[in-house]
This record gives sequence, structure tokens and C-alpha cells, in this order.
Amino acid sequence: MNTTLLAQAANEARGLAMDAVHACNSGHLGLPLGCAEIGAVLFGESMRYYPDAPKWLNRDRFVLSAGHGSMFLYGWLHLSGYAVSRDDVKHFRALHSITPGHPEFHETPGVEATTGPLGQGVGNAVGYALSGKRAAARFNTAEHTLFDHHVIAIHGDGCLQEGVAKEAIAFAGHNGLDNLILIYDSNDVTLDAMADLTQGEDAEKYFASQRWDVVTIDGQDLNEIAAAIEKAKGNKNARPKVIIAKTLIAKGIPEVAGTAKGHGEGGAKFIDSARAGLGLPADEHFYVSAQTQAYFAEKKAASKVEFEKWQATYDAWSKANPELAAELTAGVALSVPLDLSSKIPAFPADYKDATRSAGSTVINAVAKEIPQFLTGSADLFGSTKNYIKDAGDYSTANPLGRNIWFGIREHAMGAICNGIAYDGIFRASGATFLVFADYLRGSIRLAALSHLPVTYIFTHDSVGVGEDGPTHQPVETVSGLRVIPNLDVIRPGDAEETAGAFVAAMSRTDGPTALILTRQAIPLMNDLSVDVRRDGVLRGGYIAKKETGALTTILLATGSELQYAMAAATELGDGVRVVSLPCFERFERQSAEYRESVLPKACTKRVSIEAGITDLWWKYIGTEGKPIGIDRFGMSAPGDVVFKELGITKDAVVAAAK
Repeated sequence: MNTTLLAQAANEARGLAMDAVHACNSGHLGLPLGCAEIGAVLFGESMRYYPDAPKWLNRDRFVLSAGHGSMFLYGWLHLSGYAVSRDDVKHFRALHSITPGHPEFHETPGVEATTGPLGQGVGNAVGYALSGKRAAARFNTAEHTLFDHHVIAIHGDGCLQEGVAKEAIAFAGHNGLDNLILIYDSNDVTLDAMADLTQGEDAEKYFASQRWDVVTIDGQDLNEIAAAIEKAKGNKNARPKVIIAKTLIAKGIPEVAGTAKGHGEGGAKFIDSARAGLGLPADEHFYVSAQTQAYFAEKKAASKVEFEKWQATYDAWSKANPELAAELTAGVALSVPLDLSSKIPAFPADYKDATRSAGSTVINAVAKEIPQFLTGSADLFGSTKNYIKDAGDYSTANPLGRNIWFGIREHAMGAICNGIAYDGIFRASGATFLVFADYLRGSIRLAALSHLPVTYIFTHDSVGVGEDGPTHQPVETVSGLRVIPNLDVIRPGDAEETAGAFVAAMSRTDGPTALILTRQAIPLMNDLSVDVRRDGVLRGGYIAKKETGALTTILLATGSELQYAMAAATELGDGVRVVSLPCFERFERQSAEYRESVLPKACTKRVSIEAGITDLWWKYIGTEGKPIGIDRFGMSAPGDVVFKELGITKDAVVAAAK
């Protein structure tokens, strides 16, 4: 390891960060400057990657959990030869640049996760590590090793204070993810103040208690950093690794180094003297020396040889294992059988059960057709009913298991599912009660922002939960999810719509889907064919009961309330249409012609019914319509009693229509 050149590269990375933050008068200097030596070792020596193949399946994955320090990542991606140019660095935080304020997946080559909300990246890294373990177990053979990479993430005190990180760390330790290396940027500073104002934890003892290997090093000593990473990579003992790196925040700017003022852009006004102190030329900003460029060009050439050697291994493996190769290819391509719906058996005509129970049948049929599909639950498999039968439980001893026991850790479940989805080999889903969706809302939002095809299975969808009372009866949650851009929220009205909902979730590759399922039993809508119901869900909304005379009234419903709209239409007469609207978002993506055919503008007499708040329904019923819903919290009583007490009935629909 050429420590002289790597030290020079570290200082030039500091210069890039200072110049970029100064140019836009915005950003965070503390981590890019404090962790520069860590970046030099990672990108200059220890990590396996090839910039011209940023999605190389056996690359080491690097996640910057402390995403506010994004100039650390952009600087090293530029120096190491990724498609991040000097101009891209100069346009840090500028409109439409590929160097936004926080790293964004799909925006920048080499960025493995959208980070910024602290702690999320730790959870993402755990998901990446789980995916890597399962990929190795599934695809490696005695003759060919396709997967033996590591996942490396940098986090700081802020990440470690967030509960999502603590949950993910516990999960990783319990599940023996020894391919995971956390580098803890321990600089004793948070944004507002020195860290001891808000924390007093013994980090070594904490990680050790969670079954992690722990080492504390000087985070600005190149040799110590390299040795710690090498040891962590080589120790396959079913324990994840954490390197507590003691660093000086904003190193290189003496006026703010080691203080809370060094966290953000506070030191940018001192960059002229700081650059001189680092030996950078006064007359050339965004400076990278010829020696540094040559060093990383040589590193890139060596990486190309390693990549091509792996590619030859992959080609030989693929030829020897065509079925495994087809499975891996399909996983990476997010391929789903076009006839998936037909592979899900129709439900018996007399079927009457909760949609969570129907979901159990459907998910097992889906799992047979999509071997990449994994599922998990937050200690609620028995209630959410999303367990894949005969597929095994994921564990240290069985990384092939397709059922992930997250424990009571909804926050981590969301972030880990995102990590699996970022890796792009397997399809991830996680389940809990709908009322707890807000525990993982931050992860759902990031999945939507990052276009990740994660599936959420939320059961116990309404006041129909009954006796558990208002703490467990979600009245606002469905609408709260619907307002997240790029999230499909599907609330099916019977078992066949539930099948359609799972097909919709699997067929969607550009964003997440939340399936909202009941605890209480609901009947099948047998007047409609199986295909009409399933295809109707794919469209988001459809005519569930067509008027037999001149159209006078439209009744709109979702979920368990669809049965009340159907019954009311029968009583109201031949001019009434029922529209099932299980997914607003999918419906809005249909053509204007289709939406008009379902909800003709000329018919303004409309009634909606849903066991939740009514605000979002005005979009579909208009100012002359009437929503039936629950604009208050629920109550503790049997579910059918609560429905009647709160006016979620067939009679209420009839009265509103009249």
C-alpha cells in the first residue's frame, strides 16, 4: 500500500469537498474531511469494485449511511474513475446534477442507496448483507464462486442514535451477517453540540453485546484502517464487524476542526488557508494531481482484470448451471411470469374468510412461480399469514430460508427490505399490522423515492379489528399511505381481488406496493368473474356492478366495504353502478378514456364508503357527492358492532344515495 500517495489523495478529496461546498454555499464538510483517510483506503486499496461495471454482481457494496456527508462519496467516486466528472463535482447540489445534496439511488453511478435520514443506511447495509449471504448460498457451487463480496457502510453518532439503526444492528448480529462491515465515524460531535451532551454509551460494549466483532482504531491512520478492514474481511465467524474509527471532524480546517461548527458548511469561509495548509494549489480549485490520477488509473486497470476473471467464472458457471443462471438473470431483471395470475388457483364459490387468509393462499402460489421472492414479518407471521410454506426460515445456519423473522422491529424491517431491493437479486416483502405502518414510514418513503419494488403486507386494516380498540384500529393510515408519491396502496374487496393485488405488486418494478388486508371475514363477489376482479385490481378501479337502466348514481368502495356498496345497489334499483376502487394510484395511471368509462363525469350523484377518514374521497365523488367514512378514532367492541356504531353499513349507503 502506497501510503504517501493515498495520503495525498485524501487531502485532494478534502479539497474537492471544500471547493464544492464553498461553491454552492451549502453542504456538510465534517465527514468528508474527517473520513478522508478512510475513503483513501477503501477506494484506493481495500474495496473490490470496477467503475466501468458499477453493478458488477460481486463488487463490494459501499453505503454512506451518514448521507449528509455526500461529498465524501462523490469525491471518491470521481477520483476512482466512476462516471462522476469534475464538472459533476463542481455542480454539487445544483439543479439536475448527478451530485444532489444527499446520495440518491439511480441518480449517480456508484451510489448504492438513497441515504440522508440517519440510520436508514445501516438498515440498508444489513439488507444488502442478507441478500449477499443468500445469493452465495443459492448460486455458488463447488466449482464456481460467484458471490463472496462484502458490504461496507460508514455511519456516525447520529445514525447510531436513531432507533432504526439499533434494530438493524441487533438483527444483523443475531443472524450472523459476517459479510457486513460498519465503519463508525466516531468524532464525538453531533450537529448541535458535542456528542456527550446527548449520549454516554460505551460503543465497544454495545456492539459486543449484539454479537458483533469490535475494534477501535485511529480513523486517520492509513495503516490502521487498512489492517482493520483486511482483518474484518478475512474473519468468517458468523459475527458482523464494526470498526470504531476515532476521527477529527472537519480535519484540515483548524478554525472548526473537532467542533460542532465543523459538521456543516461553517468552515467553508476558511478554505483558502485550509487548502494552503493541505498543500493544494491556490490558483486551481477542484484540483486532482497527476500522481493521484495515475494511481487510480492503475487501480482501475487492476480492477478490470479482476472483473474479467470473475466474468469468465460467471460464463463457465452459467453454462454448467443453466437453471440457476436463468433464476439469477430473472432476479436481476425483475422478471415476473406474464401468466402469474393464472398460476393462482381460483377460490371456491363459497369461500368466506379474511383477505389476510386469502393472502396466505396467494403468496404461496406466487412464491412457487417467483423463486426470488422473500417474505418476512415483524413477529406476526401467525397473524399476517404471509409465511411461505416449506421454504425454510432465514438464519445463520440456513441462509437459503425465504421467511425472514425480523422480530418486533418494524423500523429495521423496512430499511432491510429496501437493502434487499437495492441489491436487486431478490424481491423483498415485509408484514405487520396496518396500524404499525408508521413505524416504517420513513423506509416506505425512501422505497418510493428510490423506485424500489418492495411489497408491504399490512393486515388488520380497519376498525374491523374490533376488541383491540382504537390503538389497533387504523382509521387514518390508508389515506396517510396514499399521499406518498409513487407508492401503490391496494385495498382488495375479496379473495380474488387479493390475488389481483399480489399480481399487481409483483408486476410492478418501478416502485413499492402496500397491500391492505382484513382481519375479519368478507364474502366473495361471485357475480363477477375471477378475471374481471383480478384484472380490475391491475387497473386500480373497475365497474363491479353495472347499472341495468339509465345511470343515476355511482357507489364507490374499497376493501371490506365493497360488499355494502354491492348490497345497497341491489336495493336502490337499476340506475345504480358500483365501482370497486382498490388502488387510487393504479387507477390514475389509466387512460383518460378508461377512467371516464368507469366514472363518467356526467354522473355527479356519487357515494363513497370506506372505513377510514374521508378527505381523499372528494377527488372521486366531487362536491355534490357524499363520503361515508370514519373521521374519528375507533372504539373497543366486536368489529361488526363497531362498524354498525360508526355507520359503515349497507343501510348508510342506501340512505346517503337517497
